[in-house]
This record gives sequence, C-alpha cells and structure tokens, in this order.
Amino acid sequence: MNMSFYTQMMRINLKMFLGFGLGSAIYVTLMTLMFPLLNDNMEEFDKMIELFPEPLLRALGLESLSSYGQFISAEYYGLFYLIILGIFSVMSAIQLIARLVDRGSMAYLLSTRVSRTQIIATQILVFVSGLVLIHLMTFAGGYIAAEFLVDIESNIAFDQFFYINFVGFLLFFAVGGYSLLISALFNDERNAFALAGGITFLFYGMDMIGKIVTDIDWIRNFTPFSLYEPGRIANDEADILMSSIILGSIGVIACVLTLLIFKKRNLPL
Repeated sequence: MNMSFYTQMMRINLKMFLGFGLGSAIYVTLMTLMFPLLNDNMEEFDKMIELFPEPLLRALGLESLSSYGQFISAEYYGLFYLIILGIFSVMSAIQLIARLVDRGSMAYLLSTRVSRTQIIATQILVFVSGLVLIHLMTFAGGYIAAEFLVDIESNIAFDQFFYINFVGFLLFFAVGGYSLLISALFNDERNAFALAGGITFLFYGMDMIGKIVTDIDWIRNFTPFSLYEPGRIANDEADILMSSIILGSIGVIACVLTLLIFKKRNLPL
C-alpha cells in the first residue's frame, strides 16, 4: 500500500462515501421514526399483511414485525439496504480500477514509482474504508435513533444490531471483492460495470425468487445474499459465524485474485 496515494484517493472519494453513509443513516432513522406508529396500530397492520401471499411476506421479511429488530430488518436491511449498498459496492469498485484504466489515469500512476501491487492494494483498502465508514454511520444512526424513539421493551439489543451491520458489511465486502476482480479484468469502464452490476442483480434476484418459490429454494445456495438474513439475526436464529466466514473468505479470495491478475495482465498504457 502507498500512503500518499491512499490519502489522495480517500480525499477524492470521501464525498461519495459520506453521501452513501449519510443517506443510509437518514433512511434507517426515518424507518425508526415510523416504528412507534406501527407499534400502536399493530393489530390493523397484521390484518393488512394477512392479505398478501405467504411467499411474498417471506421474501420481504414481513412475517413478523412485533419488535423493532424485526421491523428494521424487514423495512430497511432486508430490501433498501441491499439495493443501496449493492449500488455502492459495484460503482465504487469499478471507479477505483477500471475507470482509471479507461481514462488513462492508470498509465500516469504506473509512470511513477508506485507499483501495480501497491496501486491495487491501496484501492482495495480505499473501498474497504468506504464500506466501513458507511456501516459505522448506519449503525450509529439506527442505534441512537432507537435509543431515543423506541420503547425499551421493543428496542433492539446492541449485539443484535451490531451483527446485522457486521454481516452486512461482510456481504458487501464479498460483492465489492468480485466487482474489484471484474474491474481489474476490463479496460472499459462500462463493460466492467455492466458485468459486475449484472452478476449482483442476478444474485439478488436468485435469492428473492428462492424465497418466493419454495420449490426452487435451492438456487439460494448459489448466491451470497442467502447468507445475510437480518430478520433471523434479530431473532438470534442465524448462524452468524458460518455466514461471516464464508462471506469474508469470498471477499479475501476475490481481492487476492484482483492483485495477482492485475499484476500480470497487459494494459493499454
């Protein structure tokens, strides 16, 4: 890693990181504001969701909303969080490598004393730093809002909320890992974005279809999104250790392959 290059790239990307982090924190706070209203009208809400088919409720995580943990898992972490962080992971991974190659900036960097390995290691660290910052802001926003706005009996435990965010971080470390790998394979930014985005959308779609159509729920075994179940984490039913090991391993392996492949490949310099 090159510290001066890291500092420069963090300064360039900090506005994007803060934008995603602030947006995520605001959204989880707004969802928290809604919970007391829902809690006061739980009977009416239960009657309403009974009108929806069970597979759809299972896919959206709406099977039970009796506690804040179940509510925030379904209303944010089970849907909008996945979309927001999926967009961030793919977009930032492509910008950090493929965009530099596509626009000729990589040629300038390699003309200095910074090696290919240092460049890619630094870009991986920049991505991870952005991901950490977003999750810290999201965690702080949601937990602080819950402390002030949610009744003590309905509030979520610190460790449950931490694990929801921690496993989510590892999920998008894995998504960002294979997106960085794709970014390192392409000279064209648009093609890299299309492939990484397409794969991520396919994985997400497979997970949703597997939840809705129980006859083919086996397809969820082929997507990393199946390892992230915030509702089960909130209920202390998820195998957090196994999910963390698998997702972390995917991210690490993808990042190592990114380093090795980019170091060996021919570039249009």
